[in-house]
Amino acid sequence: MKIGVLRAPHSRETVSISDIPPSDDFVAGAKSALEDNNTTGRFLDQSFVLLDARLGPNDDPAAKIDEMSAQGVKLFVVDLPPEKLLAAADHAKDALIFNAGAPDERLREEDCRANVFHVAPSRAMLADALGEYLIWKQWRRWFLVVGSHAQDKLLGDAYARAAKKFGAKIVETRSYEDTGGGRRSDSGVVQVQRQIPVATQKAPDYDVLIAADESEVFAGYLPYRTWDARPVVGSAGLVPTSWDASHELWGAIQLQNRFYKQFKRGMNARDNQAWLATRMIGEAVAHAKSPDPKTLRDYMRAPEFEVADFKGTRLTLRPWNQQLRQPILLSDGRGTVSVSPQEGYLHQVSELDTLGLDQPETKCKLP
Repeated sequence: MKIGVLRAPHSRETVSISDIPPSDDFVAGAKSALEDNNTTGRFLDQSFVLLDARLGPNDDPAAKIDEMSAQGVKLFVVDLPPEKLLAAADHAKDALIFNAGAPDERLREEDCRANVFHVAPSRAMLADALGEYLIWKQWRRWFLVVGSHAQDKLLGDAYARAAKKFGAKIVETRSYEDTGGGRRSDSGVVQVQRQIPVATQKAPDYDVLIAADESEVFAGYLPYRTWDARPVVGSAGLVPTSWDASHELWGAIQLQNRFYKQFKRGMNARDNQAWLATRMIGEAVAHAKSPDPKTLRDYMRAPEFEVADFKGTRLTLRPWNQQLRQPILLSDGRGTVSVSPQEGYLHQVSELDTLGLDQPETKCKLP
């Protein structure tokens, strides 16, 4: 069985050279999961092969899908921007698309598609995970600093929604403009040391600064440089994420070690999301005993479907929008500080549904 990987490069100038994405970003996770799938598949007379395609900024995903479809691919693990993901899903209506990259809420809501499963957590899930922890810590007064790019503003909206949901107070929302220019230079430390305190001064009294900087422009500069001595969370400091290379709870160290041995680097969140999407395919094919997309979709939407990801609980799908339920790690990059949902946040179906939009809130209408 052939699985197609479609990915857009995450090439950018980062705050730290340690954040520059590796050339095998994302696809390495799928390759790692392929070995797991084939280990099980040998007992079931099933085998899996991976086809990888990188899309440039102006490339049409439909052309790559046609090329892979001609080779028999009906299952795609993708890391694409929203518009390209929707174009891929609408072009390949008889295939299954596993969104393992895009966090956009609209893909799960008004622009949901019946042939798209969402493995990556949404922005609302990430924001709610952090929000639950901040409320548990009694850090209820939030100073929200939002980047100037569109995705930063969407993330800022998710934190504003989380504040309302959990009873926090945003004392001020401030914008940080991306003025361009080099971020890593000999004089950068001096400039940043002077600029960041000024950019964060004169805020109302607050408990914690939340950075909404999905574009990775400024958040990495905030810790230890803010005007007030307050913790930084969000896009820097304490970060909500599906995975981190330092995570080792619930046997995760086994996966981390295998991944490092194979690729000589740590597993990042996109790697793990690709790994999980590929494992979902392997689990579904093994239990449904069929590679047919419609058969797999019906099986994965059923209550008995589950998949493991070293997070202490079974992961299942929300049938109303085909989002994978999952705990969210809160990591400082050196270890897992906490995991949400937090203790005491209850739900009539699953505590994991306290993260993100719940069924009564959804705008998704699936057949």
